Amino acid sequence: MSRIKILHTADLHMDSPFEMLSPGKAAVRREELRALPKKIAALAVREKVDLVLLSGDLLDGESAYKETADELCRALRRIPAPVFIAPGNHDYYTDKSVYARMELPDNVFLFNKNTIEHFDFPEKGFRVYGAAFTDKSSRPLLERFHAERTDGMFNLMCIHGETDAPESAYNPITTGQIAESGLDYLALGHVHKASGLQRAGNTRYSQPGCPEGRGFDEMGKKTVNLVEACDGKWTLKTVRIAARFYEQLTVDITDTEPLFAIQMALPDETVRDIYRIILRGESEGPVNTKLLAEQLAEYFFEVQVKDETNLKEDIWAKTGKDTLRGLFFTKMKQQYDAAESEEAKRKIEQAVRWGLAALDNREEIIRHEDQ
Repeated sequence: MSRIKILHTADLHMDSPFEMLSPGKAAVRREELRALPKKIAALAVREKVDLVLLSGDLLDGESAYKETADELCRALRRIPAPVFIAPGNHDYYTDKSVYARMELPDNVFLFNKNTIEHFDFPEKGFRVYGAAFTDKSSRPLLERFHAERTDGMFNLMCIHGETDAPESAYNPITTGQIAESGLDYLALGHVHKASGLQRAGNTRYSQPGCPEGRGFDEMGKKTVNLVEACDGKWTLKTVRIAARFYEQLTVDITDTEPLFAIQMALPDETVRDIYRIILRGESEGPVNTKLLAEQLAEYFFEVQVKDETNLKEDIWAKTGKDTLRGLFFTKMKQQYDAAESEEAKRKIEQAVRWGLAALDNREEIIRHEDQ
């Protein structure tokens, strides 16, 4: 029977700065990323995987804190199976890189050249190909590549790269190259959104995405891949090891007090996660997003509130009145009606909000800006 079970992940980006968070919360998030290798090791043990493929960008930069390097080595040593690392564009390999200074455990195999090499494990029934980024970019590595076929051996590859992006500076790979590669499974890294199990020719491949989001460009459920083949049938299962998720929630506050509308819209169990709440609908004036974020703080690890409401139609009813407020509204309404785009109208609405705040001696609140 031909069978193999693989744990595949990439793009941990340990030691990310988390500049949008307070120093205290940023330190918490860095510690949570540092805990990912330990979680990967525990999953590998629990699932009894045959090998682990780590497809680059385990670190966020060329250097790493000593605690991070030490924890990575300790965690990988706990895995009772071979582990393969293919450095990416963030943690690329050089003689002075963190990887060159690490005392990696004997079960860890590091690709350190920008040419494809392989490690053979005939007793385990697999061969693992791979290559490293040795700079911040990489030439295409799969051009004219074809794996050697050996009976009873799975051909696997662990590599950082980007598919269907011919102009990419990060080892661009075509589906044609994958189909002609002679590989059974191609374990990719670099793209932070999971692809699921894909197929080109007889080769299966996937991008696992990042296992832990680091910003609102990495929202949603983040996972690692468990890939299994049995008698020619391939399956992929995703497993969550993330400490927190980034999520976005849109709330209509028309004719409703904003705090109440948000509270009614919140899903269960948000306290560990990081949310961006976008207010939509109609409002009579500026929404104090800073105060709302303070009132909501207990519900989240971190929360941002953005005001994207439109001014109520009856706001413009003051147009034409012979007062300072009326003259202001008349002038702004003329500009609003003449605006040629929705973006221009939004800017005029923001100016009206600022004007209202000034006329009423209230705090000016900037719209569309992260807290």
